[in-house]
Amino acid sequence: MSTNKEAWGSRVGLVLAMAGNAVGLGNFLRFPVQAIQNGGGAFIIPYLVCFLLMGIPLLWIEWGMGRFGGKFGHHSTPFILDSMDKKRLWKYIGVFGIFTNLAVAAYYCYLESWTLSWVYHSCIRTFAGQSQEQVAGFFGSYVSLDHPFEPIFFWVVCLLINTWILARGLSGGVEIASKIGMPLLIIFGAVLAYLAITMKAGEHGAKFAGTLGLDFLWSPKMTMIDADTGKEVYTLLNPKVWLAAAGQIFFTLSVGMGSIQCYASYLKSKDDVALNAMSAGWMNEFVEVVLGSSIIIPIAIGYLGIDQVVEMTKHGGLGLGFKTLPFLFEQWGPVLAVISGVFWFGLLFFAGITSSLAMGTPCMGFMMDEFGWKRERSAWAFGIVVLLLGLPTVLFFNYGVFDEFDYWAGTVSLVVFALFETILFAWIFGIKKGWKEITDGADIKVPVFFKYVILIVTPLILGWVFISSLPNIWDTITNVSINKEIASATDLNIISQLETKKLFVNFSRAFLLLVWVAIAYLVYIAYKKRIREGRTTS
Repeated sequence: MSTNKEAWGSRVGLVLAMAGNAVGLGNFLRFPVQAIQNGGGAFIIPYLVCFLLMGIPLLWIEWGMGRFGGKFGHHSTPFILDSMDKKRLWKYIGVFGIFTNLAVAAYYCYLESWTLSWVYHSCIRTFAGQSQEQVAGFFGSYVSLDHPFEPIFFWVVCLLINTWILARGLSGGVEIASKIGMPLLIIFGAVLAYLAITMKAGEHGAKFAGTLGLDFLWSPKMTMIDADTGKEVYTLLNPKVWLAAAGQIFFTLSVGMGSIQCYASYLKSKDDVALNAMSAGWMNEFVEVVLGSSIIIPIAIGYLGIDQVVEMTKHGGLGLGFKTLPFLFEQWGPVLAVISGVFWFGLLFFAGITSSLAMGTPCMGFMMDEFGWKRERSAWAFGIVVLLLGLPTVLFFNYGVFDEFDYWAGTVSLVVFALFETILFAWIFGIKKGWKEITDGADIKVPVFFKYVILIVTPLILGWVFISSLPNIWDTITNVSINKEIASATDLNIISQLETKKLFVNFSRAFLLLVWVAIAYLVYIAYKKRIREGRTTS
């Protein structure tokens, strides 16, 4: 029998934990970059449309599924999905809800540990007197493990913090961490946003006012140059912009992972899901759109100018966040440099850990439900597994292993699982029962309009996202980009390095597939165990 008898201590704790699950590093490092690359202020139109037609419906679907499965004592997606339809397929579709959390945690906790290290280096003034190139070189040396003790030490510390909090339970661990972490995150973000926006040209070496960055970020660019065709196209008519907006919604809300279902499975049968889901979703949007856009871009443009920042954003937000901001903070003088560094990387740490805690809960819920493990044992098992799975991403970061984990577990798996769970909820479980699950006990009146959005529009958007992604998935599988680099290279050493990278990339995919199969086998064992014990899955 399951030893899983936990519950949330308060509604505030639940909403903050759910919001913390959604608020992650992507809110501050990915969203501003996506906006700049896809039309600035014009990007917010497809972004909000996707939030309303895909994000909010998926939140309601996952909250509803979680509460429904929780009525029967299920706290992980294989048997939450199985309780909604008796076809054996669904419990194995539910494997994605455990696999994604394990595989994402494997590299996410390493990324999360960087923030702890950068807080430390901000405090001891490591970046004082360094040029921008030297700060960027420090990052390159760090991930290359030129001095392996520090990266591995902070990574292990980060894993231990996550494991310790998870071992303390929902109300005694995760909820308390969210009640502390989320308010501090918002306070740190508000202080940094104020410093960024009030920055004036000529002060502390800034070339431009901080408001220039906001103006640039949110000025609607109604036409843009298509990267593939080289032709000017209308931003809102460009499918790639809409695909980027839909992808950002996946990243920012943590839908398609299985963690929301797990958190919601600890609700009581008549607890509200409609307003709680909306509250968590809109809190995430506030953090992303208001705070996330008011820090990194205004500061960077204030010092470096628009053209240089646009060029840097082509390589994502990690470069700006870890390679550039520490250098720019130093321009504010020693006191503000320390405060800003601690606040920025502390903010990122709180954003990261509230998300990684959510990744541990579904995996632990499965072991507690199906094998009767105690919470402490489940938490430490999760920590050890993440340590083992994460080793390749740490040791072979420069060989593309980190990126492969991120692509397959943090992108493809999300879309696949979200598509299947929506079909199950709306078409197989049935929209009539699904709508009842969303509206039962609701503290708000949910517009009937969304019933048909969930039935028709959301599945169509998800199907379009999946189909549109297939060419990129195929190119990734066949190593098109690496093969092009090999074909164009003339230096034998470079060719050898690329061939080695290709080997590690293919190994990563095989490794992830093996992890998925291993989890599916555990689900099979659990299913057979239920039959022997005479337990039904509903």
